[in-house]
Amino acid sequence: MYFILHHYLSAEAPSILPDHNTSIELYKSMLRIRLAEQKVTELYPSDKIQSPVHLSIGQEAVSAGVCLALGPSNRIYGTYRSHGIYMARGGTLRGMFAELYAKETGCAKGKGGSMHLMAPDKGLIGCSAVVGSTIPVATGDALASQYCGRRWVTCAFFGDGGIDEGVFYESLNFAALKNLPVIFVCENNAYAIHSRVADRHARTELYRYGEPLGVPGERHDGNDVFTVHETMRAAISRSLAGGPPVLLEYMTYRWKEHVGPNADHSEAYRDEKELVDAAANDPLDRARNLLRKRYGVKDDDFSEWERTIAAEIEDAVAFAEASAFPATDALYRGVFA
Repeated sequence: MYFILHHYLSAEAPSILPDHNTSIELYKSMLRIRLAEQKVTELYPSDKIQSPVHLSIGQEAVSAGVCLALGPSNRIYGTYRSHGIYMARGGTLRGMFAELYAKETGCAKGKGGSMHLMAPDKGLIGCSAVVGSTIPVATGDALASQYCGRRWVTCAFFGDGGIDEGVFYESLNFAALKNLPVIFVCENNAYAIHSRVADRHARTELYRYGEPLGVPGERHDGNDVFTVHETMRAAISRSLAGGPPVLLEYMTYRWKEHVGPNADHSEAYRDEKELVDAAANDPLDRARNLLRKRYGVKDDDFSEWERTIAAEIEDAVAFAEASAFPATDALYRGVFA
């Protein structure tokens, strides 16, 4: 597993980038995720944040690339490590921070917290704290769109631990049987909580797990936002043209502990060298280097984008702190029974 991880962390970026504006948008999306989550790490010890947080620092390229490729008309269901997906899909910073603070102005009205972010108007229908639980829901969404004749693709987004769940196999089997317009995206960050893939599976090529069921798979460098974006775009095009569902595995690395703002590479299950290698192949650094080389982006530009996003984050935190908690009579709103 370490060889596989090291290979993808060290992979070269592709020679062909998207157009200038798309490349900049991808970089800014990653930067927004990185800066917002760094702010979360600062705030978390204060207890102002009212829910556990699962950070995606180091994994920004997957969320940014997948979500931009989806465009405005396609849909996605996410995991409890949802900040990156939410921001990359167009969710507001105010809505996210207010939700983390459990305020009524949050994107889930203060009831969902970090693990249940949502932006239905942007195509992020919801995220779930239960591992693998959105895989069958996304599959059902794709069935509904096929039945109703809608022209959209549904994306099921999950970590490598999601492949351990029975609904993964049931959903892929059903999706292949009905040839549904669904893309299964596995964000392989090397660990399911504290266990490596090789500790749980004899075969570590997770992208091949759908092949016996009729779902082809691909593995790509998940630290290269341009590769993620292009391969996701290609998968969407094939799906809209009537192609079979596909399983895309993006290899990346989780820099922080499973849940919380701290580092845990001193623990027995981690290897310090992995973090050194991951930091040396930071997805933001790789994108910056290519933008300088291909499009002549200047350091002043990068600095200006960082200042602008940092100001938006400070505004979102101030908004969250000034917002009210949900009223008592909101307890049963939105409950079916």
